[in-house]
Formats: sequence, structure tokens, C-alpha cells
Amino acid sequence: MKIVNKALSFSVALCLGGAAVACAQDEAAEVPAAEATAKPATLGERAGYAFGHNMGTNMQQQELELDVDAMIQGLRDGLAGGEPALTAEEMQTAVQEFQQMMVSKQEEMAAEALAENRAEGEAFRQSNAAREGVETTESGIQYEVLTEGSGPVPKASDRVTVHYRGTLVDGEQFDSSYDRGQPATFPVTGVVKGWQEILQLMPVGSKWKVVIPPELAYGERGSPPRIGPGSTLVFEIEVVGIEGQQGAGSGEAEPEPEAENGG
Repeated sequence: MKIVNKALSFSVALCLGGAAVACAQDEAAEVPAAEATAKPATLGERAGYAFGHNMGTNMQQQELELDVDAMIQGLRDGLAGGEPALTAEEMQTAVQEFQQMMVSKQEEMAAEALAENRAEGEAFRQSNAAREGVETTESGIQYEVLTEGSGPVPKASDRVTVHYRGTLVDGEQFDSSYDRGQPATFPVTGVVKGWQEILQLMPVGSKWKVVIPPELAYGERGSPPRIGPGSTLVFEIEVVGIEGQQGAGSGEAEPEPEAENGG
């Protein structure tokens, strides 16, 4: 299952993060090897290290292909206040071209992740559909009744209280109301289409295992950082009650829950 993170804000990353990282590396190069890993002591040293480490980590995660030596030279030239190696126009052009390159790379990675997640999801759904006890709705949602409820069935106009656990097809959990120790309450129409459909089939007291294809979940955009583009989602859903009716549970959630809040 592949997740694609959003690109950095390059203007901030290059101007602030690049300087901090270059500073930390430049200072480390000037001290004896035995002192290179010494814990920063002064406030300026600690803050400088924090900026450098944070930005270095972000740059590593984003796989920014920047030349460290050139960054250090740019920092030195900027501090010296002398004539830079590049004109202002050349620097602006370089930054713009780098941004364009990173956007193209991000788009390529997103396309690869989308294709891989879709293929994994289709294979999972095909295998799951063949299991005994699994039913498939006309829209493609698969469900398996774990506990048969006997209460009323929610309508589109209702607010429901549910317990749930959500995972990707590889079993990685991205959210669970059980772990929080409190069910969530929200409008039936306040969640993704797959949830809206399945909730209107489940009597109160039911607990089902539900597999939702990406077009009825978060589609090609996914829900970063936990749910990648084109992801099939697997839920255990337990309808605790309908708000205002006997047996309804308590607990509030936002009107439109995010992925990590069950929708």
C-alpha cells in the first residue's frame, strides 16, 4: 500500500531550511572529529541544531535532490554580502525549475501509487468475494454479517452512533473508535458514500465486516497521510444506535468525519 505525501513549500524550505542545514553542516566540518557530535550547549547552538535537523529530516523524506556543497557556498556568499555566483534572475529561474521538477516527480509517484493500490484492492476484493458468507451490493460494496441486529434500520435523515475499526487491505489499521474507548455519532449523510449505503442496510445492534472500493471511499485523492490514492478500505462497523431512539448510544464526532474518524 503506497502513500504519497504532499510536496514541501519550496520557498520556505529553500530559504530557511536550506540555510539551517548548511549552517549545521558547515559548523560541523570546522570542529575536530571528536567534537563533531557534541551536544549543542548554548541557546543559539540548540536552536540552530533543531532547525537543521528538522529541515534535514524533511528534505530527506521528500527526497530533495539538492547539492549540499552548493547550499553551503550560497549561505557563505549571502552572509558575506558580496557578489553572488548567480544573478537574482538566475537564482529565481533555478528555484522555479527545481519546483517544476519536484512537482513532476510527485505526479509520477502519485500515479504509481494509484496504480499499485488499485491493483492490490481489486485482488483483495476478488478474493474476499469468494469467501463464504460475503455478500456484494450492486455498487460493489462487500459485507459479512458478524452479529445480526434486531433494531431499526437507519435512514438517510438519521444520526447514528457507531463503533468501528478501519484498515487497509494489508491489515494496517488507520483508525479505531474501539481504541479511543468511545463510539462516534454523526449524520448518515456526513460520511463517504460507501458508509452512507451500508449504514442504511444495517439494523441497530448489527456488526458487519465491510469492504469499500475506492470510488465509494476516498477515490484517487486518498486521505493522506494514512490512506493512499485508490485505496480499498476494510471496516468492522457496529451500529450502536440511532440518535433520539431507544438504544441510541452517546458520543459526538464532527459532522463530516475524516478518514481517521471512521468515514
